[in-house]
Amino acid sequence: MDVITTVQEMRRWRAGWPLGASVGLVPTMGYLHEGHLSLVRRACAENEGVVVSIFVNPIQFGAHEDLERYPRDLPRDLRLLEAQGVHAVFVPTAAEMYPPKFITYVEPSGPLASEAEGASRPGHFRGVATVVLKLLNLVQPQRAYFGQKDAQQVAVIKALVADLNLPVELVVMPTLREPDGLAMSSRNSYLSPQGRRAATVLYRALLAGKTAYEQYQSEDPAAIQRAMSEVVASEPLARLDYADVRDPGTFEPLERLRPPALLAIAAFVERARLIDNFLLRADGTWETGIIAS
Repeated sequence: MDVITTVQEMRRWRAGWPLGASVGLVPTMGYLHEGHLSLVRRACAENEGVVVSIFVNPIQFGAHEDLERYPRDLPRDLRLLEAQGVHAVFVPTAAEMYPPKFITYVEPSGPLASEAEGASRPGHFRGVATVVLKLLNLVQPQRAYFGQKDAQQVAVIKALVADLNLPVELVVMPTLREPDGLAMSSRNSYLSPQGRRAATVLYRALLAGKTAYEQYQSEDPAAIQRAMSEVVASEPLARLDYADVRDPGTFEPLERLRPPALLAIAAFVERARLIDNFLLRADGTWETGIIAS
């Protein structure tokens, strides 16, 4: 497994890959968990070569967010990736990705960039779109792999690929969950044992929203949002950021809950800000994630 730290090395590695051989890219910020590894395994199954990037991207963090304390363990990550058969790991520094004269950013617009996560984290999707475009340009993968947990990020990247005519297939995999329903996330490591138990409130709130839609046949987004919010309010260690019903492609709020639709939630539990979602597909079935065994 090659560990690559510079843009030039990454370009050379890609240029030396056999002509016509497929390459898959799995972008990550490291501190890998089983959710990341499920993406890696899928990439390894579908491509002849796999590149995983590990880069805590500073331009997608706000001024008072957790850039400095974001969990990192590169030696462990490399061991995990080598065991999966990954061919290359791209681990650039911030200075390598954004040298002193760097001035060009990708600026998504509209509700997709300004609502929900965009409202809570201004500038976040500017950072996401910029780094993803750079990674796609450097690695030139046939396929790139992302998790449904970051539903708004996925929608932004889909728009990026479509709008800029990028020749890459996006593969979106279901959220992987702990046995108690908590979505796997590197930020779960911030939680105390009590906070870890409390964090399941996001999953329970989404289940309440789903039940409100199914059991009571409610198409009123306000009623579904209320059902989710009440569950979070019942947990003393949690503070709701938002509980929304949105179009999964545009992130515009829905006036009536009809498929496709996304139940999206964000909440603070202790010092961790966590996100999660359930997707109501166009065919009326739900994507709620996969409970790990």
